[in-house]
Amino acid sequence: MPPMQQNAAANFHGNFQAVGNRVDLQGTLFRLGNKSGYIEVEILNPQTGRTMCVIDKVHPSSTVLDLKNRFHKACPARHPCRTGLRMSVNGPFLRDQCDLRSVATSPLLSVYSEDLGRQVGWNTVFLAQYVGPLLIYLVFYLRLSSVYDDATQRRRHQVVDLACFCHSLHYVKHLLETLFVHSDSDGCTPLGGLLKVCAFYWGFTCWLGYYINHPLYTPPYYSGKQVIPSLVCFLICECGNLCINISLARHKQTRNELTHPTSTSNPFTWLFTLVHCPQYTYEIGAWLALSIMTQTVPVAVFAGLLTVQMLLWARRRQGRYLRRVKNARRFWRKAVIPFLF
Repeated sequence: MPPMQQNAAANFHGNFQAVGNRVDLQGTLFRLGNKSGYIEVEILNPQTGRTMCVIDKVHPSSTVLDLKNRFHKACPARHPCRTGLRMSVNGPFLRDQCDLRSVATSPLLSVYSEDLGRQVGWNTVFLAQYVGPLLIYLVFYLRLSSVYDDATQRRRHQVVDLACFCHSLHYVKHLLETLFVHSDSDGCTPLGGLLKVCAFYWGFTCWLGYYINHPLYTPPYYSGKQVIPSLVCFLICECGNLCINISLARHKQTRNELTHPTSTSNPFTWLFTLVHCPQYTYEIGAWLALSIMTQTVPVAVFAGLLTVQMLLWARRRQGRYLRRVKNARRFWRKAVIPFLF
């Protein structure tokens, strides 16, 4: 082959390989049949399968939330907070932060839209979840005559005052974290989720508040030997939970999602080296300490249910860490309980 033809073939081969590399890096096939590089999104009705809307010229780097906003402009009745998008009729909903290039395999993307119903903000959910128990418990602590009849004049045991202090401190801390620390409370959730959360927390607060503040309440069997260590453990766990939440909030602000939060000079953050979710470890420890301090069945049941739920949350979050975070895979690092679970 003449030298000029060899150079032309080599240039063509190099250009073709470069184009192929760009396609592989994007993880899509947009360049093969779509010279502009944009996506055309077809939004379907999951019940009938008919096309509800077609959105053209969507950039591959756009997120699902961007697509929802454009869908809302085309169909004003479909608010982004009430809209759920998924790839198949019964598939999982796409996360708002998901890039379209990660789910699209061709210039034409078909998704199914579903109305999620009336939504409420996460901020509202957290405030109702924490304000309710705080006020409900104080109603029982004041021993109103409408609650305990004529037995309200009995002297309170010291552990009852300590339990009220610990319970109020716990929920006041959560309220302050919701208002000033957490940065991921701007999303929405169905109204039914708010009702379930309020029923769980408010109902258990009524149960444990009634028994702890009852005039006939019996103090713990070992008295001060049981109350004081439990109180110290509770305060340590509350401080640890606060420090971990602040550390997680700062880690999210850096937008460094490819690294696991690391421990600092603060001793409460050293638990990051042993577990993926130390905030749950401290939360579980606080409720277990309160159940030992008050020695009541309602607090123990609530602590047990909360422990099970947080273990499930932690395992789910641990799975996300292992899939996405580079330095998360450490054989000694567990989900919640060091060296065990």
